[in-house]
Amino acid sequence: MKSKMIFGFHAVTSRIRHEASSVEEIYVDNDRSDRRMQELIHAAKSAGIRIIQADDQRLSNIVGTRRHQGVVAKAGELSLARNLDELLDAIEGPPLLLILDGITDPHNLGACLRVADGVGAHAVIAPKDRAVGLNATAEKVASGAAETVPYITVTNLARTIRELKERDIWIIGTSDDVEKTIYDVDFKGGIAIVMGNEGEGMRRLTRENCDMLVQIPMLGSVESLNVSVASGVCLYEARRQRIAAK
Repeated sequence: MKSKMIFGFHAVTSRIRHEASSVEEIYVDNDRSDRRMQELIHAAKSAGIRIIQADDQRLSNIVGTRRHQGVVAKAGELSLARNLDELLDAIEGPPLLLILDGITDPHNLGACLRVADGVGAHAVIAPKDRAVGLNATAEKVASGAAETVPYITVTNLARTIRELKERDIWIIGTSDDVEKTIYDVDFKGGIAIVMGNEGEGMRRLTRENCDMLVQIPMLGSVESLNVSVASGVCLYEARRQRIAAK
């Protein structure tokens, strides 16, 4: 099994909780003995995971950042669905998907995964090229959501969107320059919400393949929301409609 390093209390604790058997060992800061650290160490020992004491510098060298919070885990890859067809075949009820077209900031990706987990989205889809990828920083910001939400990367996003349409999934893109808002749309069926790049928005081909474009009403002085906030607004409107329909 291929291993990787994950760090931060949320990410490591979530991995122990969801699939402790995949954690090979955990490095902890030998200068930290607070309650949060003691609880993590207790959970790890209860799961039979090896604990290795290390100093702050060693932890920073392992993950390439000082923002590790004093805990780093070596763990195997999870068995989440990484293939789109496999994922869609297993979904019961109308799919709720988030498509990220060229997100380049790992903090934004991590926050989007966290939102997707919170709202119960079935997956986050992104292109392999011109996108940040699921690195350690994104996983830390995701606060455990990278362990629970399938993150599926595709070679050709426009083709993937067309394949989703063939499965009767409605593709709803977001844009600042259209009149229809998210409150004018029926989100209760199978849908994929598309968010564009932090600066330039959706690429032309992605935009052209959307079934509909909608905006989030902006009533203040700022022109737009952060992509993870915008994702949350749209996904939770979809979830609100689905709850109300039951």
